[in-house]
Amino acid sequence: MITVSNVGLRYGERKLFEDVNIKFTPGNCYGLIGANGAGKSTFLKILSGEIEAQSGSVHLGPNERMAVLKQNHFEYEQEEVMKVVIMGHTRLYEVMQEKDAIYMKADFTDEDGMKAAELEGEFAELNGWEAESEAAILLKGLGIEEDLHTKKMEELSGGDKVKVLLAQALFGKPDVLLLDEPTNHLDIKAIQWLEEFLINFENTVIVVSHDRHFLNKVCTHIADLDFSKIQIYVGNYDFWYESSQLASRLTQDANKKKEEKIKELQAFIARFSANASKSKQATSRKKLLDKISLDDIRPSSRRYPYVGFTPDREIGNDLLRVEGLTKTVDGVKVLDNISFIMNKDDKIALVGSNEIAKTTLFKILMGELEADSGTYKWGITTSQAYFPKDNSVYFENNDLNLVDWLRQFSPNDQSESFLRGFLGRMLFSGEEVLKKASVLSGGEKVRCMLSKMMLSGSNVLLLDEPTNHLDLESITALNNGLMAYKGSMIFATHDHQFVQTVANRIMELTPAGLVDKQMTYDEYLENTDLQKQIAAMYQ
Repeated sequence: MITVSNVGLRYGERKLFEDVNIKFTPGNCYGLIGANGAGKSTFLKILSGEIEAQSGSVHLGPNERMAVLKQNHFEYEQEEVMKVVIMGHTRLYEVMQEKDAIYMKADFTDEDGMKAAELEGEFAELNGWEAESEAAILLKGLGIEEDLHTKKMEELSGGDKVKVLLAQALFGKPDVLLLDEPTNHLDIKAIQWLEEFLINFENTVIVVSHDRHFLNKVCTHIADLDFSKIQIYVGNYDFWYESSQLASRLTQDANKKKEEKIKELQAFIARFSANASKSKQATSRKKLLDKISLDDIRPSSRRYPYVGFTPDREIGNDLLRVEGLTKTVDGVKVLDNISFIMNKDDKIALVGSNEIAKTTLFKILMGELEADSGTYKWGITTSQAYFPKDNSVYFENNDLNLVDWLRQFSPNDQSESFLRGFLGRMLFSGEEVLKKASVLSGGEKVRCMLSKMMLSGSNVLLLDEPTNHLDLESITALNNGLMAYKGSMIFATHDHQFVQTVANRIMELTPAGLVDKQMTYDEYLENTDLQKQIAAMYQ
């Protein structure tokens, strides 16, 4: 258990936390959420002791051990992978080092023998004899094959280094586990393995993540950081989001009797309970949800941008025909004879591990790159709006304020009041619209790019990683906007829930070519797993 008492922290005039009082208890996984810049990562650093709060205290239970996911991927460059994982249990690693140093002595004394015996006893108590096998299981589960376990960290790719540091945090069954964006740079297999690990983890987990699917799978509680306070809510992210929306509606409807409100709440909880998976974590959540009363749900102060794309023209049946597209980038063939026909109402998710391949295909389809061979042709009824992965060209050295920046992309040269109103719906209010485009944060730039696309009235959208830099509120709003969109689209994102709820067609760019399936993302993953299992039977 970890107890937070009256914790407060300020940076100058800015108040991050004030009188935060929480208990994080064993057996629960807490998703720490809050707007970008609210202080989620800072709060984790206070819990870990990396940053000291200006007031209050943090107490870990007696003899309990905390593990933290390290963010410096180059911290252990000269160390062996296996050793880096075991370093996650500091005391065990110290015992191993001390023990080895004594046994390597040339002049081994009786005193050394007694010390070694003492260390051997502690080594056994700390489950040291199982350390290497446990570390190997963690590494294998995250996709680090055995031949890499004895390599130095400097020999690993960036993605594999992230996995090793994650294995380090998970190693040795810590009593409290702090994870800041643990799914970043992980492939889908590693994420699924981590989800199962955390679902079955019996101690305390506190996690910050922008991956809603991940939060929904693993969290029993949501810790909402808002107005310098942290409030704990039972349930996963979707339950928190929808219950806060329900609370807002119930609060606004003053004419409803309490009995009616209670019935609506009960129906809402029953729906979530019925949709729960059969996992241990979901069963635990269901028991907690059944105990919620009307007073336990509260409207959130969160502000969600308005994201809505309205095509100016209905799309015809002839959208896009791609034949034999091939492209080599920096000596590597990233697209090899790619052919497909895009149909009306298609919402295509581009998936696959090769990020360059996906971005290259987007750039070719938008005329920014020329293919080495092959052709593509857009239908005459189509108009395209594009969200590039790198939007820097739109903002660098740009002294226009946001109103004038957006005016460039307004087809009807809209009035300033219209553009201000439009920007207001995208959470740029008051004097914020007079900011220079060049000084925007990553999330603000994304909201501007989405505004540009909404003004276009296009009936085909191409989006390359649109959720990068966005907070959970903006991701949710964009997700909802694309679900309601009446046109067609091709998009790429690492957000599982986004793909599952928007796409009706999955196209995976693989080294062997294009895999094209008319199905949901979860169906595609199940289908792919089944095919791999069948193939493994005949190897």
